[in-house]
Amino acid sequence: MLEIDWIQKSVHNENYRYSRHGDQERQNDNLTLTEVSQALLNGRILEQYPDTGRGASCLVAGFTDNGIPVHIVCGCMGETLVIITVYIPTRLNLKILLNEVNHHD
Repeated sequence: MLEIDWIQKSVHNENYRYSRHGDQERQNDNLTLTEVSQALLNGRILEQYPDTGRGASCLVAGFTDNGIPVHIVCGCMGETLVIITVYIPTRLNLKILLNEVNHHD
Protein backbone atom coordinates (compact mmCIF):
# COMPACT_ATOMS: atom_id res chain seq x y z
CA MET A 1 0.00 0.00 0.00
CA LEU A 2 1.35 3.41 -0.98
CA GLU A 3 1.38 6.23 1.56
CA ILE A 4 0.94 9.92 0.73
CA ASP A 5 4.00 10.84 2.80
CA TRP A 6 6.20 8.56 0.69
CA ILE A 7 4.69 9.90 -2.54
CA GLN A 8 5.26 13.50 -1.51
CA LYS A 9 8.82 12.78 -0.31
CA SER A 10 9.55 11.09 -3.65
CA VAL A 11 8.29 14.13 -5.55
CA HIS A 12 10.19 16.53 -3.29
CA ASN A 13 13.40 14.50 -3.80
CA GLU A 14 12.70 14.12 -7.55
CA ASN A 15 12.68 10.35 -7.15
CA TYR A 16 9.91 9.65 -9.63
CA ARG A 17 9.30 8.99 -13.28
CA TYR A 18 6.40 8.94 -15.70
CA SER A 19 5.23 5.88 -17.57
CA ARG A 20 4.93 6.50 -21.31
CA HIS A 21 1.14 6.42 -20.93
CA GLY A 22 1.20 8.79 -17.95
CA ASP A 23 3.28 11.37 -19.77
CA GLN A 24 1.07 11.15 -22.86
CA GLU A 25 -2.09 11.63 -20.79
CA ARG A 26 -0.49 14.59 -19.00
CA GLN A 27 0.24 16.19 -22.35
CA ASN A 28 -3.26 15.41 -23.65
CA ASP A 29 -4.71 17.46 -20.77
CA ASN A 30 -2.12 20.23 -21.29
CA LEU A 31 -0.70 19.79 -17.80
CA THR A 32 2.92 20.72 -17.14
CA LEU A 33 5.32 18.58 -15.15
CA THR A 34 5.27 21.29 -12.48
CA GLU A 35 1.47 21.24 -12.23
CA VAL A 36 1.42 17.48 -11.69
CA SER A 37 4.10 17.83 -9.00
CA GLN A 38 2.04 20.57 -7.32
CA ALA A 39 -1.04 18.33 -7.29
CA LEU A 40 0.93 15.44 -5.78
CA LEU A 41 2.49 17.65 -3.12
CA ASN A 42 -0.89 18.89 -1.85
CA GLY A 43 -2.91 15.80 -2.76
CA ARG A 44 -4.69 13.07 -0.87
CA ILE A 45 -5.05 9.39 -1.63
CA LEU A 46 -8.65 8.70 -2.63
CA GLU A 47 -8.33 5.01 -3.48
CA GLN A 48 -5.83 2.21 -2.99
CA TYR A 49 -5.61 -0.46 -5.69
CA PRO A 50 -4.32 -3.92 -4.82
CA ASP A 51 -1.48 -5.61 -6.64
CA THR A 52 -2.87 -6.73 -9.98
CA GLY A 53 0.37 -8.20 -11.25
CA ARG A 54 2.31 -4.96 -11.67
CA GLY A 55 2.31 -3.95 -8.02
CA ALA A 56 -0.01 -1.90 -5.87
CA SER A 57 -1.10 1.57 -6.96
CA CYS A 58 -3.30 4.38 -5.73
CA LEU A 59 -5.33 7.34 -6.96
CA VAL A 60 -4.13 10.72 -5.69
CA ALA A 61 -6.32 13.80 -6.07
CA GLY A 62 -4.87 17.27 -5.74
CA PHE A 63 -4.83 20.76 -7.19
CA THR A 64 -2.28 22.79 -9.09
CA ASP A 65 -1.28 26.14 -7.62
CA ASN A 66 -3.78 27.66 -10.09
CA GLY A 67 -6.63 25.54 -8.72
CA ILE A 68 -6.83 22.97 -11.52
CA PRO A 69 -8.00 19.61 -10.13
CA VAL A 70 -5.77 16.68 -11.10
CA HIS A 71 -6.05 12.94 -10.58
CA ILE A 72 -2.84 10.92 -10.63
CA VAL A 73 -2.54 7.14 -10.47
CA CYS A 74 0.76 6.26 -8.80
CA GLY A 75 2.68 3.05 -8.37
CA CYS A 76 6.26 2.19 -7.56
CA MET A 77 9.12 0.40 -9.20
CA GLY A 78 11.58 -0.54 -6.50
CA GLU A 79 12.12 2.67 -4.52
CA THR A 80 10.99 4.94 -7.38
CA LEU A 81 7.53 6.51 -7.62
CA VAL A 82 5.92 5.86 -11.01
CA ILE A 83 3.21 8.12 -12.36
CA ILE A 84 1.02 5.68 -14.26
CA THR A 85 -1.60 8.09 -15.56
CA VAL A 86 -2.68 11.69 -15.08
CA TYR A 87 -5.95 13.39 -15.95
CA ILE A 88 -8.20 16.29 -15.15
CA PRO A 89 -11.32 14.74 -13.59
CA THR A 90 -14.79 15.12 -15.06
CA ARG A 91 -17.36 17.21 -13.19
CA LEU A 92 -18.76 14.10 -11.48
CA ASN A 93 -15.31 13.02 -10.35
CA LEU A 94 -14.56 16.59 -9.26
CA LYS A 95 -17.68 16.61 -7.08
CA ILE A 96 -16.50 13.38 -5.44
CA LEU A 97 -13.02 14.87 -4.98
CA LEU A 98 -14.35 18.01 -3.33
CA ASN A 99 -16.61 15.94 -1.09
CA GLU A 100 -13.67 13.74 -0.04
CA VAL A 101 -11.43 16.74 0.67
CA ASN A 102 -14.14 18.45 2.73
CA HIS A 103 -14.74 15.32 4.82
CA HIS A 104 -11.03 14.86 5.60
CA ASP A 105 -10.42 18.41 6.88
